[in-house]
Amino acid sequence: MSTAAAVRFTPTTVTRIADLDHAHTDVVPIPPDRWDTGDYVVGRVRTVSRALRQVELPNGRMAEVALGELVVGALGRRAATLEAVGDWRDVAADGVLHLLTSAGLLGRATSTSPFLPPLVSLDYVGHLHLDGLPSRMSDWVVPAPADANPFDLPVVLVIGTSMSAGKTESAKVAVARLRDLGHVVVGAKLTGAARFRDPLAMWDAGATAVFDFVDAGLPSTAVPEQQYRDAITVVLARMGACGADVAVVEAGASPLEEYNGAALAALIGAQVRFTLLCASDPYAVAGLVAAFGTRPDLVAGGAANTTAGARLVERLTGLRAVNLQDPSTHVVLEQMLAERLPTGRILRT
Repeated sequence: MSTAAAVRFTPTTVTRIADLDHAHTDVVPIPPDRWDTGDYVVGRVRTVSRALRQVELPNGRMAEVALGELVVGALGRRAATLEAVGDWRDVAADGVLHLLTSAGLLGRATSTSPFLPPLVSLDYVGHLHLDGLPSRMSDWVVPAPADANPFDLPVVLVIGTSMSAGKTESAKVAVARLRDLGHVVVGAKLTGAARFRDPLAMWDAGATAVFDFVDAGLPSTAVPEQQYRDAITVVLARMGACGADVAVVEAGASPLEEYNGAALAALIGAQVRFTLLCASDPYAVAGLVAAFGTRPDLVAGGAANTTAGARLVERLTGLRAVNLQDPSTHVVLEQMLAERLPTGRILRT
């Protein structure tokens, strides 16, 4: 199937690292035994729901898709505790795929929350080929600079007890407060399932550069640990070479889920100067502290939405909790960051 100048594709976020405006583009069906994580594939939209009918474009903007529209995404795996579980390895002989995230993570859903509307489904059309060769995310990874040093930036680590626990909002506040302290900040989301909106939120808050695991060639980080380590090490090297003096790193989901949060902690643990835990409720804070063996410096998210919640966190764990959705509390985070991190580059110069 030739697509040059004839067929319009809707690209998704997982394609943002690639140059798909190519003169010799084809879509060629490939037997499933030759598929792999990160392959760029084309699907034709077969069903949409009133609630879920949008995809995230490479620039982070949302756009509606219609029946029959061709969408380019990447094969991957999702293991979300609150929304959907799926894998490209579960695609059946009928070739039906699901949009596991709006960013173009494609696979067959095997478990979905009853509170989640039906996912967009697509019929597999074929693998995207450029100049006669199948294209995959790993083809487009920018290598680490030849003279890059090992990653040595101090890190503010934002973790959560689950997805949708307030991590991105808290990461935005951390970036903004570090900027106020004179730091040049790089932001990154290094575990989870593809969505560009989270790194973009840190960019909007003042990060000088943002990265995520898509830059490492991964549509999600639910991959074998060594594959994750090898891929993220390249991104860490690029982060270290971007001119920042501190990194705000968000870990999607929780460190105990299947997205390699523990591997990330091992890779950057020596650089972490401050840990901000976002929790859905006070009991989740106690559970993560016990299960993961970590004591964060500050708790935010739903667990601290009210003074009663914050007091319960302190009673259960001895940890301080603040509601970072209230701007009057931001000074608390800023003071704690100032104690843990050296004077920022802007103030030094």
